[in-house]
Amino acid sequence: MNLHEYQSKQLLENFDLPTAKSVVVFSAEEISSLISELDGEEFVVKVQVHAGGRGKVGGVKITNDIDEIIEFAKDWLGKKFVNHQTGDEGKPVSAIMIAESTTIQKEFYLGAVIDRSSQSLVVMASPEGGMDIEKVAEESPEKIFKINVSKNKKEDFDILPLVNGLGLSPNQTEEFKKIVSGLVNLFFEKDLSLIEINPLVIDQNDSLKCLDAKINIDENALFRQEDLLKLRDSSQENQKEIEAAKWDLNYVALDGNIGCMVNGAGLAMATMDIIKLSGGFPANFLDVGGTVDKERVAEAFKIILSDEKVKSVLINIFGGIVRCDVVASGIVSAVSEVGVDIPVIVRLKGNNSEEAKKILSESDLNIISADDLSKAAELAVKNSG
Repeated sequence: MNLHEYQSKQLLENFDLPTAKSVVVFSAEEISSLISELDGEEFVVKVQVHAGGRGKVGGVKITNDIDEIIEFAKDWLGKKFVNHQTGDEGKPVSAIMIAESTTIQKEFYLGAVIDRSSQSLVVMASPEGGMDIEKVAEESPEKIFKINVSKNKKEDFDILPLVNGLGLSPNQTEEFKKIVSGLVNLFFEKDLSLIEINPLVIDQNDSLKCLDAKINIDENALFRQEDLLKLRDSSQENQKEIEAAKWDLNYVALDGNIGCMVNGAGLAMATMDIIKLSGGFPANFLDVGGTVDKERVAEAFKIILSDEKVKSVLINIFGGIVRCDVVASGIVSAVSEVGVDIPVIVRLKGNNSEEAKKILSESDLNIISADDLSKAAELAVKNSG
């Protein structure tokens, strides 16, 4: 689960990480009263959406004119923010953050993510702040400095590699130690999967300050993070993924035109690989799981077909725990109910597969059966043109 920037900054403040003071407004009428809580003569105004690159398309403004801030809010609130990260559908803007402007002497990157290979948290820092860390990693990997932190020893780690990499002064080093310590505590206590502070800056007072923050929370741990769950903004999420979650379906929207329905995450990944190998592009990852019933299959099918880009559907089911005939009945129900006018390629193997094939063949629907996965993928690609 992602947080808005203003929500992420509030979390940083709760863990004593220094940030630029800010307010958030949900209507232009709130600005005149709330901005009085801020100091300084200049302000940074940002639309609040789950996407980066806001400044490149007019979603960020620096000004000392309250009237300009009000006009900015009127222009954006209730509108869609669209850039390369959001896709053509865009993200609705329902909040604007106004922060005190900070004079920046130097920008750094600071982030943390789980490193599964070492089974620990990796904290990363770079003197190349304000840039995409992926670009830095690709072009100048020597400028990214890392340390590993164990949850069992989160108060005992060597921060020196990061300090040396950033070239901090003694006073800034002490501030940096407190920031990293707070970041580590925040990560573990709130079950985060990612935190990025970009940029972490040296301000006009030669002090460190967190100017922007991106936080992702591990959705598997939300049952014990009820306070964070309340911050969820479903308007920023893919509506198909939200609907799938209601039925315990693992669905992730992609950019292709071949819909996929598979049971088992590994088989789903392999199915997408074979589609790509055959020259096609999957429109989604969808794992119906091992305890699927007819209703869930029908709902899964409806979710796939709600994507207008989908030109064919590949269903790949291995009947182990799940019975193939149950899946086949769900497919027939969904196709009959929705009224599918695109090819549906089905590959069923395992438990009750012969009975399943009979159900499909007797349905008189536009369903193509295939025994071989490679052949099924080729048919899906062929029929998606």
